[in-house]
Amino acid sequence: MAGEPDPLLDLAAAIAWTHHERWDGAGYPRRLRGDEIPLEGRIVAIGDVFDALTSDRVYRPAMTVENAVDLMKEGSGAHFDPELLDLFIGALPRVLEIRRRLPDDADAATAETALA
Repeated sequence: MAGEPDPLLDLAAAIAWTHHERWDGAGYPRRLRGDEIPLEGRIVAIGDVFDALTSDRVYRPAMTVENAVDLMKEGSGAHFDPELLDLFIGALPRVLEIRRRLPDDADAATAETALA
């Protein structure tokens, strides 16, 4: 019903609104810092940056996973929640297995099928 809370949309809005914030408060749009940033925003920030660094872009090729992780470690405590980044790095073998099973072209095909 219109106007009723929708937990999924609330979660999506929180992620969209906070995943560019930085642990040190230098992010945007509201310059939130530390635990002021909702957990879901802090988690997605890590995944978003990892994906951006390790994927080809029109303006540059993908970084290796090792280089991306090294760069992200440099941002621990500044860009990223250090505890969550450590957990992400610990889960990296699982993350890479998921990426291997679901490459970008498969994601696009899955999305097209879902929309048909």
